[in-house]
Amino acid sequence: MSVTDTTPVNRTAVPGPATPYQGDIARYWDHEARPVNLRLGDVDGLYHHHYGIGEVDQAALGAPDDSEREKKLVTELHRLESAQTDVLLDSLGDIRPEHTLVDAGCGRGGSMVMAHQRFGCKVEGVTLSAKQAEFGNRRAKELGIDDSVHAQVRNMLDMPFGTGTVRGSWNNESSMYVDLHDLFAEHSRILSVGGRYVTITGCWNPIYGQPSKWVSQINAHFECNIHSRREYLRAMADNRLVPNAVVDLTAATLPYWELRATVPSLVTGIEEAFINSYKDGSFQYLLIAADRV
Repeated sequence: MSVTDTTPVNRTAVPGPATPYQGDIARYWDHEARPVNLRLGDVDGLYHHHYGIGEVDQAALGAPDDSEREKKLVTELHRLESAQTDVLLDSLGDIRPEHTLVDAGCGRGGSMVMAHQRFGCKVEGVTLSAKQAEFGNRRAKELGIDDSVHAQVRNMLDMPFGTGTVRGSWNNESSMYVDLHDLFAEHSRILSVGGRYVTITGCWNPIYGQPSKWVSQINAHFECNIHSRREYLRAMADNRLVPNAVVDLTAATLPYWELRATVPSLVTGIEEAFINSYKDGSFQYLLIAADRV
């Protein structure tokens, strides 16, 4: 399967309390079409906007002179990024078909599709990018699940869901684009008491002292503002989200990055910053799951 992202960019203003910065982010993702995101999604039609975890299956890569070597590398990278989504979904707790889940910063919708396939429930997504939302909705329709999986152009700080109506919500590598107190206040609002929030994110390590030069490069590359681990935990505590798990995935994500750096057609120039910052301890890849109390 191969899907070319030719979705026209919708110029409609972003609803809610948008800022000039949010407008810049919407434009950034409306025009983003990196081969790494589309080619990995072409493997099985699940289009993600995050990275991978787990050990590389070397046997699946074939011999170095294999004519299908690059195709096999792409397939393995995609397996690792879907494995990351599985770990996130594992952390949502007891989700039933009658529940509603929310993916804040849903990208092209791969995680939403996986969530619906696993739990059979309704999954709503929000993104600042009209292009991403339209792509994700088109894929849901192609899969025949558009009555249960839906993305819309909305600000994750002002989500169109009623107070206490959502059982589980998450940010998968999207929380670095917003103020954490504002973000967690909104997740706390939409979640029912006992509902669960999960994030997987890169964060700078406060033990290092300050964001390293590698973290600064990542910020500049993605036009984002990476937060520290301490900021996540403090903002959750201030917004009735009590962590039940904090899992360091740094060692688990390194194989993904080291493998990706070997595929010239997918390299974006940011691989070195991720690999070096994970190795020197200035950057961490964390999963945090928290219950709404």
